[in-house]
Amino acid sequence: QEGKRKMKYKIAQLLNKAVTKIILAIILGFIVGAIVLAFAGYNPFDCYSMMITSIFSSPLNIVQVMILTMPNILTGLSVAFAFKTGLFNIGAEGQYLVGAMAAVIIGSKLNLPPGINIIVIMLVAILAAGLYGAFAGLLKAKFGIHEVITTIMLNWIALYFNNYLISVPGIGIKNTQYSVAINHNAWTNLLVNWKETPHGQAFLASHQTLSTILLATDINYGIIIAIAVAILIWFVLYKTTFGYQVRAVGLNKDAAEFAGIGVKKNIIMTMFIAGGLAGLAGALQMAGSLPHALVTLASAPGYGFNGITVALMANSSPVGCIFTALLLSGLQFGGSTIQMNLGAPSEVVNIMIGVIVFFVAVASMFTMISEKMKKRRVKNGH
Repeated sequence: QEGKRKMKYKIAQLLNKAVTKIILAIILGFIVGAIVLAFAGYNPFDCYSMMITSIFSSPLNIVQVMILTMPNILTGLSVAFAFKTGLFNIGAEGQYLVGAMAAVIIGSKLNLPPGINIIVIMLVAILAAGLYGAFAGLLKAKFGIHEVITTIMLNWIALYFNNYLISVPGIGIKNTQYSVAINHNAWTNLLVNWKETPHGQAFLASHQTLSTILLATDINYGIIIAIAVAILIWFVLYKTTFGYQVRAVGLNKDAAEFAGIGVKKNIIMTMFIAGGLAGLAGALQMAGSLPHALVTLASAPGYGFNGITVALMANSSPVGCIFTALLLSGLQFGGSTIQMNLGAPSEVVNIMIGVIVFFVAVASMFTMISEKMKKRRVKNGH
């Protein structure tokens, strides 16, 4: 009996941990996905096996998942950072587009040395998208206008402004759906200049795997920058006075204000940083992926909305966003392969993601179970 009680106590403690809740939510998402696949007449084990093996079946596929992961990490950080102040940044999509537009406009005109060029482009994109996010923060802080409403509207403004820019002489290319591209010396692609030299081409000709990765994909340094930024955001949130203030405002605005923390200032600053993070994703996407230019959009690219999923799955943890972005990108890539190879609906991946987010959102259910187990233990006198 004593052994059983100890086991129940350990389970209760385990259920209280944030990581446990996220893992359980992911497992439940996969279970629901399996049920949907079974009802649709497909073998869930075959489909899941195909999803996993397709990612690791070749270095090329692993690289493709990494490329997909970069914008998901940064937009996830954007949403997660805003969450810490109690703000729901639905506007990462629009902020991403503003960052992309700023990067292309500046990047197509500047012709600085390669290292300096990309740094300037990133800083301009962060500033432009940060101000775009800060505008929603200002409306919230000064006039109490809910950030969900303003950021949704700002998403549409950014999308249509993107399409308008392509019609502007000097930015858009006449009779096409593309803008001018970022200058070649600002691209973040791996060994971008070397692989075009005679020596590089001769080397790649004798190394097939490396040749396939470098020539057939948009492999770039973006994922490294995104991971570094995630660690930096973690440091800011948990090791600086500003981060403490941000979290205090998120936990209790009234108590934070009573303690002398500038709530309005922190709201605006938080939305500036959140916008800048999403804008950095846009800049790195333009600098690292073809066509290195803006494209006329019929709908939003979706990176900002992916960021909401990433942030929720990570429970707003900056470092957690790295892993949940990887999971999301892997699921998205794997979903396309099961449709291609097995004919199974790729929409099942969206169902799985939705279920995972749902269970993360209602993670308090696991806490309730844990608390009940504790109360029962106390009632029994242990």
